[in-house]
Amino acid sequence: MTTAFFFYLFAILAVASGAMVVFAKNPVHAVLFLILTFFNAAGLFVLLGAEFLAMLLVVVYVGAVAVLFLFVVMMLDVDFAELKAGLIKNAPVGLLVGGVVLAELVALVAFHGITVSPGRAAAVATPEGVTNTQAIGQLLYTKYVYFFQGAGMVLLVAMIGAIVLTLRHRENVKRQSVAAQVARGPATGVEVVKVPSGGFDIPPATKPEAAE
Repeated sequence: MTTAFFFYLFAILAVASGAMVVFAKNPVHAVLFLILTFFNAAGLFVLLGAEFLAMLLVVVYVGAVAVLFLFVVMMLDVDFAELKAGLIKNAPVGLLVGGVVLAELVALVAFHGITVSPGRAAAVATPEGVTNTQAIGQLLYTKYVYFFQGAGMVLLVAMIGAIVLTLRHRENVKRQSVAAQVARGPATGVEVVKVPSGGFDIPPATKPEAAE
């Protein structure tokens, strides 16, 4: 009874905070609701017996990603009038997609129903005598190793693509060229200038006798 109570509590709060992420008018409030969603999802992972995933969700997503989103949103100069105009313009498409997803969820519940047994799921989450972290490692690096490596490659390609798209070479801006630095030799790296003796003359205005 207690497990079911906490399951419904975390689930309702996660769904409500997730909806507030979408409907919040202030981007900072949306990020704060996103953090609340992550915490409730971590609570659901704890009920399922996946403590490592719960801590990973809190440490990585809440401690790094969500806080990074918060700082980025606070530093951006968001035009709320333009944001609202874009929301109204794309509202029909959003309603269509949302309606399709809602219809699929209703059909799923109608044909298969909902069976909640968190206690049973927690009992079979990890084998006997194996810790949660060890069980996840065994699954990732044995049964799902190719999928794990494929997901890593997808993230690597996405990171490289984001860097390439945002890296723009502007004109009249000094930028370090590693290839040009490596290709430099004595002929281009050293310049010998011969200065004749007495070639430098102090301007009259800076001479001591002229100043006196």
